[in-house]
Amino acid sequence: MMVGSRYLGDGKCTFCVWAPLWESVDVRLLRPKEVVVPMKRLPFGYWTADVEGVYGCARYLYRLGGEVERPDPASHFQPQGVHGPSQVVDHKDFNWDDEDWRGIPLEEMILYELHVGTFTRQGTFVSAANELAYLKDLGVNAVSVMPIAQFPGERNWGYDGVYPYAVQSSYGGPSGFKEFVKACHAHGLAVVLDVVYNHLGPEGNYLADFAPYFTDKYKTPWGSAINFDGAYSDEVRNFFIGNAIHWFCHYHVDGLRLDAVHAIYDASAKPFLEELVEAVEELSESSGRKLYLIAESDLNDVKVIRPRELGGFGIDAQWCDDFHHALHALLTGEKHGYYVDFGKVPQLAKSFEEGYVYTWEYSAFRRRHHGSPSKERPAHQFVVFSQNHDQVGNRAMGERLSALVSFEVLKLAAGAVILSPYIPMLFMGEEYGETSPFLYFTSHSDTDLIEAVRKGRTEEFAGFDWPVDVPDPQDASTFETSKLKPHLREERVHHALFRYYRELLHLRKSTPSLSLPMRNVAVSTIGERVLLVHRPHKMGGSLLLLNLSPDPLEVEATLPPGEWVKVLDSSEEEWLGPGASLTCSLKGKTRVSMRPWNFALYRIS
Repeated sequence: MMVGSRYLGDGKCTFCVWAPLWESVDVRLLRPKEVVVPMKRLPFGYWTADVEGVYGCARYLYRLGGEVERPDPASHFQPQGVHGPSQVVDHKDFNWDDEDWRGIPLEEMILYELHVGTFTRQGTFVSAANELAYLKDLGVNAVSVMPIAQFPGERNWGYDGVYPYAVQSSYGGPSGFKEFVKACHAHGLAVVLDVVYNHLGPEGNYLADFAPYFTDKYKTPWGSAINFDGAYSDEVRNFFIGNAIHWFCHYHVDGLRLDAVHAIYDASAKPFLEELVEAVEELSESSGRKLYLIAESDLNDVKVIRPRELGGFGIDAQWCDDFHHALHALLTGEKHGYYVDFGKVPQLAKSFEEGYVYTWEYSAFRRRHHGSPSKERPAHQFVVFSQNHDQVGNRAMGERLSALVSFEVLKLAAGAVILSPYIPMLFMGEEYGETSPFLYFTSHSDTDLIEAVRKGRTEEFAGFDWPVDVPDPQDASTFETSKLKPHLREERVHHALFRYYRELLHLRKSTPSLSLPMRNVAVSTIGERVLLVHRPHKMGGSLLLLNLSPDPLEVEATLPPGEWVKVLDSSEEEWLGPGASLTCSLKGKTRVSMRPWNFALYRIS
């Protein structure tokens, strides 16, 4: 059942809403002229009405029981914000001109995560589209957009969205997002959209007024859990599966990033996630274009990405937090919060080879065993990163890696991620060492909620050795401070880092042993702090050397057969390094001399 408003053309529109506990439901049209139309009850608690004289600008509310008026839970546009009326959108009235677009295969993706509001000074889809030529020149080929579902006010990370089908009005609304996706495809960039199916935000969340969308059986860290396995859950599932189809069909996105699937509580025999995968696979088959689902999960459970025929959910890929944590702890020395479980070189070596670090080992942070073996899964099912919105923004002061470590360490982190055997993802601005923090910001209107967010934000960092006087999320300056400063790209050090990132991305795409995610990776630890990563290939393999130490090291290494020629060295003066100590070629059993935090790539001659 398709919920929401569906414009049919010639002034005709169908409205459909799920409200099983009400005796009557009307649709009240506010524009172009006010009229109240009774809706017809259908099986399973749906209500529908076919209305004429409705055009793309029509605004409306649903009237429940003759008294309570609310916006459409499946509204496609909220031009007056979360408390205002919904607006009909004519999705046929847009020239896509991307019929030849076939997408980017998952295994070839190089992701770039951005937040629309802070990616540019203007914070709109239009201004973001103006930066696509820059991203293409950098070398990424897929843009991962943080949530754009309508949220309260004009500034938010997007995870407080309350209208899953509506495009944030302050970013440019439905037409703005369509133009952005169209421009991405014209530049050869895929679009992965972040969606939130584990909770809704608190302000403007009227779903419970319509139907049992939520359950008291479970609790999420962010509020009421969505009812995916109780009474009436079939229609709840229909709402969210329909949402995924909505983004694919009406906005031509190439993939969805599913936020925090570990907070989707579902004890049913056929979980919601499995049903969602089935629906997207069916749409992929009918459309002739592969559409992707990428999960965020802290479960370290391969069931999330294991094929359905093998008992898994069948999600295409997932973010690999363990790779980030293992790398971050080594580069920063941080040991608080969940970093207490990390900080050892063999852990990073394991992540290079397998993905997960915790595969049913004891976790001091969780105070229990954690994870399942992941080596069975193909490498393209893991997305890795040294920074993302969570790992930066969920720090008390929102510090990027550039504020925590030296220039040499930044180059090492870039090499580890981009030339890893997995799908790499960059966080906006990291490619030139952006100095603005990425803070948590909101623009709620409810004073009690504002105070609760402030208090909760402070309590969140109790387990970390960070300042407790965190920036006020509600203060507009917190948002403004988080905007990128693109003029930095032209400054000497920042421009050198940008060139270094661009070279790494070029090498990844042009080198057969690096261009695709692969499982046949051999990792060895030399001494206590040097990693040697061998990526073999029939057309010639590659060697990555990482000195994960603040000290210069000289170690004895036994290399794979053949003569290995240096291709890139982060210590070279070209990259504003201190000067290389590694020789131009290496062979057999040899002594390897590396600068502090040195990263190097060698290829077989």
